[in-house]
Formats: sequence, C-alpha cells, structure tokens
Amino acid sequence: MTRSISRREAALGFLAVAGTLAVGCGGPGGSGSRRSDTGPSPSAAPTIGSEPVTLKAYFETGFPMARALTDEFTRQFPNVTWDIREDQFAVITQNAPRVLADDPPDLMRLPQVSELVGDGLLLNLDGYAEVFGWDGWPPSQLEQLRVGDGGRPRGEGSLYAMGLNFSMTGVFYNRTLAERIGMASPPATLAEFDELLASAKDAGIVPIVQFNGGATGGFAFPLQNLMAAYGEPGPINDWIFQKPDVTIDTPSNLSAVRHLQEWIEAGYFDPDANAMEYAQMMSTFMAGDALLMFNGDWESGNLDGEMPGEVGFFLMPPAEEGGPVATMSAPLTYGISANAAHPDEAAFFLHWASTDERAREIVVEVGGSHPMGPPDAHMPEVAEDSVTGQTLAAGARIAEDDGAMDFIANATGSVYAKGWTPQLQRLFAGDQNPEGLLAAVQREYEIEAGS
Repeated sequence: MTRSISRREAALGFLAVAGTLAVGCGGPGGSGSRRSDTGPSPSAAPTIGSEPVTLKAYFETGFPMARALTDEFTRQFPNVTWDIREDQFAVITQNAPRVLADDPPDLMRLPQVSELVGDGLLLNLDGYAEVFGWDGWPPSQLEQLRVGDGGRPRGEGSLYAMGLNFSMTGVFYNRTLAERIGMASPPATLAEFDELLASAKDAGIVPIVQFNGGATGGFAFPLQNLMAAYGEPGPINDWIFQKPDVTIDTPSNLSAVRHLQEWIEAGYFDPDANAMEYAQMMSTFMAGDALLMFNGDWESGNLDGEMPGEVGFFLMPPAEEGGPVATMSAPLTYGISANAAHPDEAAFFLHWASTDERAREIVVEVGGSHPMGPPDAHMPEVAEDSVTGQTLAAGARIAEDDGAMDFIANATGSVYAKGWTPQLQRLFAGDQNPEGLLAAVQREYEIEAGS
C-alpha cells in the first residue's frame, strides 16, 4: 500500500546538503544600500528584550523544521512575531540576489553564497561569532560558511552564514527487501555494494530509486558517494570552494563516473529516473518498491514516523574494507541580509537554535539531523535502531574520519542547473560518456567561477 509523504513536496533540501537546487540567478536589484564588509561589532551578545518586533524570514517550502523553530521561539519570546515567506528552493536560488537587495529579509535560507557575498548582499557575522562564542565551536561546523574577500574562496575568511542543523547524506534501505535478498548487514566495501545491487535485480527488486528529472539532477547524490569511495574528500572540497587551479576532471572522479555508468547499464536504477522528481522518489521508496535510495538525514524523522522500524541507513562504503568514509555533509545554510531591519534579533535566533535545549530537540526530532553548536551541548535521547539514531551515529563516524564534503552542486550558483543536471541526465539516457561529462561540467564551472 502506498504511503503518503507528510513532509515533502518536490523540493530537495540538502544538503543542501544539502543539496542546492541551483537554477541560475538573475542579477541583484539596485535599490538597496550595502553595509560595510566588516559587519556589526557588538560589544556584548545581543538579546531579544521586551519590545515588540517582527522578524521577516524567507524559508524553503516543504521542510517544517524552520517553522517549528520559529513557533518555539515565539513561545519563549512572545514579543517576537514572524512574517514568513516560503518558496521552493529552486525559486529561492533564482531570486536570492534580487530579494536580498530589494526586499531584504532578516533571515533567509541561502543557496550557494559566494556570489551573494561578492555582491555585498549578506551580512558579515564575524562580530556575532565573537560575542556569542561561535568561534569556540568545532571549526568544521563553520568552515563551509566562511567566504574570502570578494566572494572566494569558500572555506576560509569571514563568516557570512550559519546553519540550523548539520545535515549529511548516505543510503537508506528497506529492511524487508534487504532481508529477502539475504542482506544481514550493510556492505563493507564497494564490491559488496555492487553484489547487493546485483542480488536485488536478480530477485526482481528495483535496486535503487533515484530522482533525476526536471531541473534537479539527483544522480549527483550517488555520484558524489562514489567519488568519496574512490578518492579523498579534500580535492573535491577544494573544487567546491573555488580554490586556485582546481578541476573536477580527475582520475579518481572519472572512475566514479564510470562506476555510475556501469550501474546505469546494468539496470540498477528505476527506468523512469530521468522523468522522476524528488517527491515521486520518496513515494516509490516509502511504498516499498525499491531497495535503496541515496538521500539525506533530513528525511530521518519523516521515515521514522511513516515507516517505523522498516528503514535502515548506512554510509557509502570505501573501495577497500576498513578505509575512511566520506560523504556530503553541510550546514542547512541561513544568512542575514546586509540590509536587514533586525540583524541583532536574527543573530540571536541563530544562536538560540543551536544552544537552547528545546530548539536542539526540535532539530533532532523534526529535522532528523545533528544540531550546530558546542560539542557538550544538550542532545536528546534517540533510539539507536531508529533511522534518526542511525543517521546521527553515521554523522559521528564522518566527524571521526574527517570525511565531510560540501555538495558538488554548491560550487557555483548555476553549475548544478547548467552542468551537473543536464550531463547526468544525458549519461542516464546514454547520450554522454564519463569523460565528456566531467569535461563539460568543468567548462561550465570555469565560466561560472571566472577562472
């Protein structure tokens, strides 16, 4: 029997992790003045106070965690109300420069941030980081939110965004179907993973359901997991962060694309993948019509609620048993407009979301992922065999192995829409080869990054 999807429409939230749905940005409007690149320099951590204040927010539709947090914030601080606008992430990505310039929200879900910083549209948060103590958190939490002068490189420089949680991706599996083909434990190597896919196909089970339709190429998820199995995460992050003289067209990444092509040619994906949107992928998986799905921990709470005890999760195994693991893992990114009316209150909210006990519980229970914040901050108890428990444990493993990567779609504002998505769709259709795919994506990247 098909289950309904209670928390998702067609949007992809990644990693945003995420996952970003980058579809090409219009130029920023011209009416807004810009703050200094240095940002505010408060002498003490801002507070909310008691005067009425309305915070304007721009959120991603289909993901309830942000609204759950704002509801709880107002419960704790009744003088604060919210004016919230929501759109699909693809729309936010396209409109971000103009919205930040012409109708600046106090708090906004962000796409790739380099261009926004380069255009002076985001508030520098260094002053808040100092007074709130964010600089004392594990540096890896904030690395992907730092941007150099002029918008590049990412991964270093000033802080221009914060996360409401720290998401990661991996492989969800249907426990009933896994038992049917004799999967007693997750695969320990890439070769064992291949054997699992072959066993599922031989049993008449769709091995992998993965969206790859429209403007959002979901095959970037299995591809980047394969990149992690074949190579180190460092060079991929360097490419995403626009470090000098970088390329995605490397021997290890070529091996990953070739491996993905082998899966396609073996019939391991749903045959309608190129016509499948994110919501349809979720429906198919939740109906029990596929063994595996590459996705992120933002679905953990949803799957725990809709399929209790029926879903497992594991990280993509390395090429050789016992090797380090890596995956896409990034903060769910939010920023404050350079022209925000209430920047202090927005910064206080971001700090509260990472440090307040109830807020952290909401991040785990609703968002299904690890909160930002200091390592000794409150963590709610979670059943180890729940999907949320498994994804949290996997996140700890990634931290131990220093295996966090940003999403390859985040390298520039439009490389997902103009590079990865069409090339991955062509690969699935048999109209592109691995060498051509990487070369085409690199060309688009160089156009976007101006290198």
